[in-house]
Amino acid sequence: MQFGIFTVGDVTTDPTNGRTPSEHERIKATVAIARKAEEVGLDVFATGEHHNPPFVPSSPTTLLGHIAARTENLILSTSTTLITTNDPVKIAEDYAYLQHLADGRVDLMMGRGNTGPVYPWFGKDIRQGIPLAVENYALLHRLWREDVVDWEGKFRTPLQSFTATPRPLDGVPPFVWHGSIRSPEIAEQAAYYGDGFFHNNIFWPMSHTRKMVGLYRQRYAHYGHGTPEQAIVGLGGQVFMRKNSQDAVTEFRPYFDNAPVYGHGPSLEDFTEQTPLTVGSPQQVIERTLGFRDAVGDYQRQLFLMDHAGLPLKTVLEQLDILGEEVVPVLRKEFAALRPAGVPESAPLHPAVAAVRSRDAKTGTTTTGDTNGNTNENAKEAA
Repeated sequence: MQFGIFTVGDVTTDPTNGRTPSEHERIKATVAIARKAEEVGLDVFATGEHHNPPFVPSSPTTLLGHIAARTENLILSTSTTLITTNDPVKIAEDYAYLQHLADGRVDLMMGRGNTGPVYPWFGKDIRQGIPLAVENYALLHRLWREDVVDWEGKFRTPLQSFTATPRPLDGVPPFVWHGSIRSPEIAEQAAYYGDGFFHNNIFWPMSHTRKMVGLYRQRYAHYGHGTPEQAIVGLGGQVFMRKNSQDAVTEFRPYFDNAPVYGHGPSLEDFTEQTPLTVGSPQQVIERTLGFRDAVGDYQRQLFLMDHAGLPLKTVLEQLDILGEEVVPVLRKEFAALRPAGVPESAPLHPAVAAVRSRDAKTGTTTTGDTNGNTNENAKEAA
C-alpha cells in the first residue's frame, strides 16, 4: 500500500502568534516537506492546484519538477489537477514532460476543485463543470495514447492531425486518479476508463465515502476491468498527533478553530466524531486509519493532510517524523496482512519505476533508474 501526504498550499496566519508566512516562505516550506516525506519513508507527495489567495500552488508541474530533482524515490502526484479549467492539450504535454524529468515517478489526480470563481478566470462556465470534466478527460486520454489525434468537441477548438509532445515515457501514460467528494459522475468516469478513484474523505462521514467508493467498484467491474475488489481506490485523511492525545487536542485546537476551510464551524470534537479527522496519539491514528478498510474494503493509497491551517514548518516536520516512524510501518504491516490474494497492493507504477524497485528489493539498495535501467548517478553522468 502507498502512503503519503498531500498539500493544499494555504498561506494562513498562525493563530498562536499572529505571524503569516510569505508566499516565498510557504513555497520553500512545501519543498522541505516533500523532501522530509521521502526521508521518513513515505511513498507519495501530492500537491493541489489553486489560483486564488490564500493558496500558492498555481503551477503544480513547476513544483513537482523541482521536487523531482531533489528526491530519488518519491512518487510525485497531484491532489487536484483542474481538468475543467486547464486545456487538456497543456495537461498532456506538461505531465508527460514531468514524467521524463522524474524518470516515471509521476501520476496525477483529475478534479474540478472547490473554487467557483476559477471558472470565469479561465473562460469557463461553472454550470458546465461535469461536462467539462468528461469531455476534457476524454481528449486527454486520447492525446497520451494516440500519436496523431483528430478531435472535435464542445468546449475547445478542434484538433487536426495533432501530436502532443513529448510523448509519454516509454509510451506509458501517467496513471490517473479521478478525485471527487460528492459527484457520482466522476466515480463513473473513473470506472469507465479503469482509472483510480480517490475520495478525499476529510469533510464527510465515512457512510458517504462508503457509498461513493462502492459505486465506483461496482461500475469498474461492470466495464470489465476486474472484480470490484480489484478497483484502485485512494483515500484522504487528516491527522495531528502527539504522544499524549490530550496534548494533541490542546495544541491543534486553535489551528482547527481558525482554519480557512472549516474554521468557525463545528467544534473540533464534533468534527472528529463525524469525519475521519483524527487528533490524538499515534495509536489512535493507526486504529482510525485501519478502520477505513472496514468501510471501503482493501484500498491502494492513503494520503494525509498535515501542513495546513497555519501550522509552522517545524511542527509539520515533527508530524512527519511521527507518521514515518510510528504510524506508517504499523499500517503497512497490518494492511498487508489483511489484503486477500489478487487485490492490488498499490496503485500502478510506471514500468521503469517498478523494474528499479523490484531490483532494489532483491539487492537491498535504494535507487531510481532512467529508462535504460541506469541508476540516477549513471544517468546524471550520461547527461
